[in-house]
This record gives sequence, C-alpha cells and structure tokens, in this order.
Amino acid sequence: MLSKDQTQDVGSGAAAIQAGGNVTVINAGVTTAEARAIALDVAKATFYELTGAAKETATIRVEEITDQVIKKLEKDFPAGLQKAKDPDFQYALFTVQKEYARNGDKDLGDLLVDLLVDRSKQDQRDILQIVLNESLSTAPKLTDTNLAALAVIFLFKYTQHFGVGNHKTFGEYLDKHLLPFVAKLSKNQAGYQHLEFSGCGSIGISGNSLEGLLGTVYQGQFLKGFDRSEITNRAISCGPDARFFIPCLNDQSKVQVKANSKDILEKYLDAQGVSSEDRAKILELFDLGKMSEREIKEKLIEIRPYMAEVLEIWTNSPMQTFTLTSVGMAIGHANVKRLVGEFASLAIWIN
Repeated sequence: MLSKDQTQDVGSGAAAIQAGGNVTVINAGVTTAEARAIALDVAKATFYELTGAAKETATIRVEEITDQVIKKLEKDFPAGLQKAKDPDFQYALFTVQKEYARNGDKDLGDLLVDLLVDRSKQDQRDILQIVLNESLSTAPKLTDTNLAALAVIFLFKYTQHFGVGNHKTFGEYLDKHLLPFVAKLSKNQAGYQHLEFSGCGSIGISGNSLEGLLGTVYQGQFLKGFDRSEITNRAISCGPDARFFIPCLNDQSKVQVKANSKDILEKYLDAQGVSSEDRAKILELFDLGKMSEREIKEKLIEIRPYMAEVLEIWTNSPMQTFTLTSVGMAIGHANVKRLVGEFASLAIWIN
C-alpha cells in the first residue's frame, strides 16, 4: 500500500513532481541560464591552456562574447538556445569564443555573433549551414578593409533596396548602408588577393563600372524624362496613368516611368494586367532619356559627395571585377546586417 505522506524537499530552481501512479517527465528545453552554462563549459573544456594575465584576459573575453551570443539569441531567435546541446553548433560557438578571446576586436565580435545566430537557424546540414560554419572560420582572417570591401561589393552587385523612391531616400539608403564602410575601403591589390586566397571571391578580367551598375539597378533615379505627349503619340491606351507615370525626378517639366529597374517594372506591369502592346511601349519609354554613365556619376556625387571617393576606388581597384563566393556573400551580408540591423535573409542568396 502506498504511503500518503509525499512530502518533498525541493532545491532552488527545481521542480517537484508527485503522483499516485506513473509519471512522464517532458524536457521543457534548455533555459537561458543552462544555455549560458553549456556555452561557457564549451570554452572551459576545450580552450587553450593559457597562463597568467593572458588567461585572465581570455576568460573575460570568452564570458563577454558568450553573453553577447545568448542575448542575441534571446532577442532574435530564442529557439536557437536549444542548439546549445548540438555538437556542431558547439563547435561553431567555440570558434567564435576562441577568435574573440585571441584579439577582443568588438566589430569582429559583433560580426561573428551575427553569423552564429544565423547558423543557429539551420536545422540540417545543408549548403547554408556549411557556408556559415566556414564563414565563422574565415572572417577572423580578414582585416577591417577586407570586411568593408566584401560589404560594399555585396551591396552593389547582389542587392537592391526596394525602399528607394527618389533622390532623398536614395541618399538615405547610401548613408545607412554604405557610408560606414567608405573610410575603410582601399585600392590596394594585396587586400583583394588576400580575399581571393581566403576563399571569399575571385578577381576577374572585366567588370562593370559602379555608375553602370547603379544606373541599371536604380535606373529610375537617373532619367532625364520625356514630354507627356510621348504617351499620346505612342497610343498608350491607359494614358498618363499615375500608376505608371510620375513627374521626372531630374526635370519636373517632364515625366518618367514610375519604376526603379526594368525587372521591377516588368513584374509590376504583369501584376496590373497591362496589355502586351502597352507593356512594350511603356518599357520603351523607360529607356527613353536614360543618363549616360558620366551623367550618372555626376548625379551620384550631387546626391552624396562622398560617392566621388567610392567611385574612384571602385574604378581603380579590383572591386569592379571581384565576384563573391558563397562565403564572401555570407560575410558581406553579416557585416551589413551588423550595422543596419534588419536585413533580408541570407537564404535568398544561398540556398
């Protein structure tokens, strides 16, 4: 016969479970405190045997970066705390702890934490997980100049900001996403050779001018416009519809097609159910009065004077011919995200 006296002594933070029959205990998962303890154990169990002041400095840095990882996971991806028991994640975490303990570079620490949090979102061994693991090992081998180059190349060659609607928002976009890297950019050939050696990309034979790239991706910002009569003369059935035409950004006496790039325009026209005849005519008007590269360069410098320096470095360095690998994209993406906060998922580029 069971005794009815079921008094228990329960320690602080523990849970008491009583029942008259069988009990099934369900693991509620890893708590924040447990995740932190596991993370620190990873470092203690595998870290280099240092002595004296070096050991004390390394210990402080490991605890600092570990707390940063836990806080970032709590904020951006709480489910990632459960990865604390995963061997592959522990190895990635140890890489972060080890590299930060070695140099204590704050910017590198932030970058590694962002990469690790992105790594925590991967549940299976796919190409993105492998790339992120490799990026954690590669990023510490790069200088601030290398990292800045990856961020800028990634921004201009692989992304488009859909929030750009006029010169004001375009300038704000440049201030937020580009300006923090400008002072760190370099024309030094050796820096790009090191990026190539590190597996972040390759230097090609030919490439695109920056004004040419921006003139394509943000073409709507660099149009001279056309007379409203062009719409009538071309017999566009919708007429000067505000859905498709706006006053020209560079000449208010004229009009232009309402779009930033041809790709976006084509998708928008399809979504609006525009006839094939009108579609072809509007696309033709989009190219009418497009600025030359020289004029685009002048307009870029007018919008933001520091673009003169960026354009000069791009033209006279391997930047314009440099193609990023998946690892280069991941590090460039993380470096941008580190500064601007919210940014599109890396899975858009690597899948």
